[in-house]
Amino acid sequence: MNRRLRIALLAPSLAGFAALVVWALAGLPDFGNYVGPYGYLLNKVVLPERHMTNVVTAVVFDYRGFDTMGEEFILFASVTGVVLLLRRGRRDEGEAPDDDTGNDLIRVVGTLAVAASILVGLWLISFGFVTPGGGFQGGVIVASGGVLLYLVSNYRAWKAIGSSERLDPFEGLGAGGYVVVGLIALISGAPFLTNKLGPGVPGTLWSGGSAPFVNWAAGIEVAAALLLLFVEFLDEYIVPLGPGSE
Repeated sequence: MNRRLRIALLAPSLAGFAALVVWALAGLPDFGNYVGPYGYLLNKVVLPERHMTNVVTAVVFDYRGFDTMGEEFILFASVTGVVLLLRRGRRDEGEAPDDDTGNDLIRVVGTLAVAASILVGLWLISFGFVTPGGGFQGGVIVASGGVLLYLVSNYRAWKAIGSSERLDPFEGLGAGGYVVVGLIALISGAPFLTNKLGPGVPGTLWSGGSAPFVNWAAGIEVAAALLLLFVEFLDEYIVPLGPGSE
């Protein structure tokens, strides 16, 4: 199939998609318009029932925690598929590239930024039931700190920390830990993911009972999955550019 024919087939598809997007945007309600009792109801019951001050995280990891587990496994399965495809088609690894930044100021400032990113990410996970945050957001920030480490150092320094052998167990721990918390409740005779530790103290790290455990499981899984993707793409596209490759 030549280029002209591909464009001819693509053009009507893009036009149809653009029309659907315009139609969908035109039908959106006005900004700030909210119809439905769900949000108002949750704002009233979350604090007395669950002792959580962050309603959004309470919904994600408690009221609909089973759905969130499915979303976590979607990420797990997607990353696993990408990793398998990249590893299967990869050529023999060459010598690591000489990609050092060569600038001490970048290293110093970058190292501080790495520490700050990881600290903020861990804080977002820890206080997800108190302030805006949670496992998914915090996991992304922690993974960003790992990516930043490569950008301010070099491939050799990054590889000493971020290897698939080290990250694979953490991804499995995050995905499996979520299920384990649910199974503990199930074995005790309660429904899956039932809070067996009590509601805790509002406004503290002890709020939410067992829900923080699934929150941490999600944070670990998200951070490890994103870093694992980064490792595989580096090995696929950066290593072949090294001096040892053809």
